[in-house]
Amino acid sequence: MKSSLRWLVLGILSSALLLIVIDMTVIYLALPSLTYELRASATEKLWIVNAYALTVAGLLPGMGALGDRFGHKRMFISGLVVFGWASLGAAFSPTPEILIAARVALAVGAAMMMPATLAIIRHVFEDTRERALAFGIWAAIASGGAAFGPVVGGVLLEHFWWGSVFIINVPIVLLALVLAVIWVPSRPGNPQRPFDLLASLWVMGALVGLTLAIKEAGKADPSLLQASVAACTAVVCALAFLRRQRQTAVPMIDFTLFRDRSFSAGVITASVASAALMGMELVVSQRLQLVVGLSPLQAGLTILPIPLGAFIVGPLAGLALPRIGAERILSTSLALSAAGALLYLLGYAGEQWLQILSFSLLGFGVGAAMTAASSAMLLQAPADRAGMAASIEEVSYELGGALGIAILGSLMSAVYAAAIVTPGTMALPDLALDSLDGALIAAEALPEAIAAPLISLAKGAFDNAFAAVMIAVVALLGFTSVGIAMCTRKTR
Repeated sequence: MKSSLRWLVLGILSSALLLIVIDMTVIYLALPSLTYELRASATEKLWIVNAYALTVAGLLPGMGALGDRFGHKRMFISGLVVFGWASLGAAFSPTPEILIAARVALAVGAAMMMPATLAIIRHVFEDTRERALAFGIWAAIASGGAAFGPVVGGVLLEHFWWGSVFIINVPIVLLALVLAVIWVPSRPGNPQRPFDLLASLWVMGALVGLTLAIKEAGKADPSLLQASVAACTAVVCALAFLRRQRQTAVPMIDFTLFRDRSFSAGVITASVASAALMGMELVVSQRLQLVVGLSPLQAGLTILPIPLGAFIVGPLAGLALPRIGAERILSTSLALSAAGALLYLLGYAGEQWLQILSFSLLGFGVGAAMTAASSAMLLQAPADRAGMAASIEEVSYELGGALGIAILGSLMSAVYAAAIVTPGTMALPDLALDSLDGALIAAEALPEAIAAPLISLAKGAFDNAFAAVMIAVVALLGFTSVGIAMCTRKTR
């Protein structure tokens, strides 16, 4: 393919990827608004956020196999159509339940497109250096786009209702669809490549069960029975998936790929970086609005250095990969991310320049980590398994993000519930014990003499929860950096 057309194809694929990753985090800043409008509970909020990532992660391995079988262009175009219709459904959802269902439909379209983007890039870019740069641009969009979601949400919510964060997808989908039909090259698939629907369902069951168990354990008054049942369901589904993979002649996931240390390090890095980024942005975006009192636009602009840092460093890391090596970039970038998160924890109440510096360091680290992780995974797989390798790579991102939201979100809820202690004889409404959003809603119906102390108490409890989440993020990134450096030392 001509050089100019290769980069045009990359632009088309990147526009779709940007929609996919923005849709995971754009809802963060919309949560306070839609929680108020739809009267969503804390559990419904969790599923509004998590339904997307969990569904994508559960379907990705199967969709990658379908792409290898029927052709990745066909899957990419079909995914665009599904994503566009689902965006309309999400924008006009009248209840939390319908919004969750629309988020699931969005995830189906995203899962159809994501493996196709990387597989097409691998086939279109044959030169090693160009391919590394293309992967760097892809990773920059994946990481920067996810971090850019709250900024987009802030701009839209400044002028429109919360559904605008979904309706904006439609014109971009239509443009990408027309360009993809004309310019994205077709490559015949392998008709012998099977699609295992049951295996995809086992993966989905394992992820949903794990998330339910984590969420239940994080409640102020958890049910040991419900948490145990959910955890057991997750284990049973995971074991059933592994058994089915061993029994089939053509597995959905080739676990022999994990024998390569670089490949495994890439999977771990992608999962941890995504978990830390998603979990941190969830708590930071809510604190900026609910505690500090910033508007959605102001909160989005405050977080802007993260995506800018990722956008800048992603292509640069791609260019440096052939000389430095993915392993060194993996461990160093995670350490840089940990330093940025720690600096923000220490200075979030300080000068603005310190917050900008901390977010920039975090963005640099995450952008470089995802670029190196993508290269470490995709360059190890044979060409006929490009869809499988892309699926594993993207499952790492989506699963990491979903678990980051579930674990860190549950940690936030648990610390908040433990910290919001009733002063004297003041009886707190049940809604106030659920979340800071709930406390603010409950305060609207109370006299000023009671509402003001309640709001102050709830904001203080949320700050404790915020600090706990940031400490967990720093520890997660730091320990993983050290572990990656030690495990990949022998491969250098």
